[in-house]
Amino acid sequence: MILTRIQQKAAEYFPDVQAIRHHIHANPELSFEEHKTSAFISGKLAEWGITHQRGVAGTGIVALIEGRNPGKRCIALRADMDALPIQEKNDTAYRSQNAGIMHACGHDVHSSCLLGAARILNDLKQEWEGTIKLIFQPGEEMHPGGASLMIKEGVLENPKPDAIFALHVYPHLPSGTVGFRAGQYMASADEIYITIEGKGGHAALPHQTVDPIAISALVITGLQQVVSRKANPLTPSVLTFGKIQGGFATNVIPEKVELLGTFRTMNEKWRYEAQKLIKDFTEQTCAAYGATAIVDMPAGYPSLFNDPALTTKATEWAKAYVGEGNVHELDMRMAGEDFSFYTHHVPGCFFRIGTSRNGEQFTAPVHNAHFDIDETALQTGMGMMAWCAVNGL
Repeated sequence: MILTRIQQKAAEYFPDVQAIRHHIHANPELSFEEHKTSAFISGKLAEWGITHQRGVAGTGIVALIEGRNPGKRCIALRADMDALPIQEKNDTAYRSQNAGIMHACGHDVHSSCLLGAARILNDLKQEWEGTIKLIFQPGEEMHPGGASLMIKEGVLENPKPDAIFALHVYPHLPSGTVGFRAGQYMASADEIYITIEGKGGHAALPHQTVDPIAISALVITGLQQVVSRKANPLTPSVLTFGKIQGGFATNVIPEKVELLGTFRTMNEKWRYEAQKLIKDFTEQTCAAYGATAIVDMPAGYPSLFNDPALTTKATEWAKAYVGEGNVHELDMRMAGEDFSFYTHHVPGCFFRIGTSRNGEQFTAPVHNAHFDIDETALQTGMGMMAWCAVNGL
């Protein structure tokens, strides 16, 4: 039975995948700079005789594993490879060796799980029909997102996947468990860059100036009202400004202020309506006080929608693999994820693997300098990816 075979292979390859994870974790690279990570992954695929192409969207890799009757159907599996600009504070043998860079979001885990799944699927390729496409993706953490670039370079063609799966670490669940949510799961994520240009001068003579700091306060508070009053109450939305930069002395009114923020929502139609409202309100408010505004909102990640039929099936497959009591329903999240780009082209399922130890250890959240995992989650992750791929075919 192929379920048992996958579970046995996952247990057999766990030490190797653990070593792979240690290597990737100790050698993190930032978005679109994953040159050594890409070379390392390529070396493993070559060692196992898996055909692959390097240099997709810069450092990305696309590999194909063909089973019997390879033209029958295609399933894609995706993992991201990039790290974050965070100084690691863990004291482990595999801690980051690159100052100021850390795999604090678990992408080392994702890539390791996909490599483990690739090895399992390659070993068992005479036991399934179709083609598995493996996508090792750069730049998930940085706009415009490696997924969008790989799609532009044809990653979803030749062959086109019938469905795509990806996993993500989740310290809120214990290792050995998995989580799913059908339908709308994660928010869109658009960046906001606003420059308010006024007229500088002496702080004691504000009537001779156009104060961009005072105007920026009006813009920030006003935009919160625009979003909260215009959005449908049933549509979750978040508008946050994370950086304000302007001025250089207590007695000087500066020429300009820069605001950097993010807007997130679950509704694509409202997403674009809100972008226009944000731009119009900012420009009109600034004009009313004699200032000018430059508003730039480059299109970010769309909202992530898990195909309901595919996700329902995957949830049942997971119950067979890890046991019904180890499968959980996930809450909606306002965080963004560029796997969403794939889900707007083919049916997708983005699921979570628990990474804490009994909910008591390894509970630091992602994007935290102390993030780490109970590594038995690697065995669950690689097995689940392989199991979803085989069932998807």
